Amino acid sequence: MAKTLEVFFEPVDNARLAKLCGVLDENLRQIENAFDITVSRRGEHFTLAGHPAQVLRGEMALKHFYALADKDLSRDEVQLGLIEIASKGEAAQPAPVLLTRRTELHGRTPRQVDYLRNIQDFDITFGIGPAGTGKTYLAVASAVDAFERDLVERIILTRPAVEAGERLGFLPGDLAQKVDPYLRPLYDALYDLMGFDRVGKLFERGSIEIAPLAFMRGRTLNNAFIILDEAQNTTPEQMKMFLTRIGFGAKAVVTGDLTQVDLARGQRSGLKEARAVLAGVRGIAFTEFSKEDVVRHPLVARIVEAYDLEAARLEREKAAARAARQQPEPQEQEAEDGE
Repeated sequence: MAKTLEVFFEPVDNARLAKLCGVLDENLRQIENAFDITVSRRGEHFTLAGHPAQVLRGEMALKHFYALADKDLSRDEVQLGLIEIASKGEAAQPAPVLLTRRTELHGRTPRQVDYLRNIQDFDITFGIGPAGTGKTYLAVASAVDAFERDLVERIILTRPAVEAGERLGFLPGDLAQKVDPYLRPLYDALYDLMGFDRVGKLFERGSIEIAPLAFMRGRTLNNAFIILDEAQNTTPEQMKMFLTRIGFGAKAVVTGDLTQVDLARGQRSGLKEARAVLAGVRGIAFTEFSKEDVVRHPLVARIVEAYDLEAARLEREKAAARAARQQPEPQEQEAEDGE
């Protein structure tokens, strides 16, 4: 059932209204897309129409951004603000404060806040969910925070060297140069959170290390913060090998998306198996993200939802086909009854 709501701002401040709406009403379009409502404006009067709950969120967004409109609102600021408004009232605890170059960094959704708390409270944390939910970025931010507070002596980055459907062949250079393309998302997060020059110096000192997953067997990683990214592409043997490298004073974060497995057909995912095997183990935490936690363009959440619905439909069809195969044929059933 659709609802219409009138919102107006008094006293009229045309400069604030212009910044609230954005260039060519771009900010209003973002509010419409985020909550699937329509927003029309005449002067200082706004009319919102759509699902009642979403209309109320739209009203909250207008008032929130109007209060911030003493300066120009960036696209990122609007999108992140909309994500926080969409999940408002769900977070049970305040978000942990992280010591990084990005002083405003914090969990935007309740599950992101839980994820950060799990990383602080547990020695091994799994972050599982779709692309764009902040699994990797928040893991790197937590690693930087632990390093800056002297809780760990080094940061170790690793991931399986599995391409996403394409074969690039042999890459030139030394070990670090060969692995660089696979670890680019982790590098980008480090540069953003610590600065390019500082990251370069820490690499030279060995305080930040790249450890290809294939070469980690036999090591014991003490006083380190270890991040295993794209863990859905590990085999069960690789996952077990990685988890048993953890030493004293170490923390490990494992991130992955089980809907984007690039292993050969028929090969089991180590992340999927670890989720089943380690679910009840004390000292290990799991955070399962969903489309509501996506902090990229609003369309990303809808893309994730569309693929999830298609996967669920295919699974139902497979289950129905299996059930049909298990039922006896009518002629066989009649023959059995005749005997």
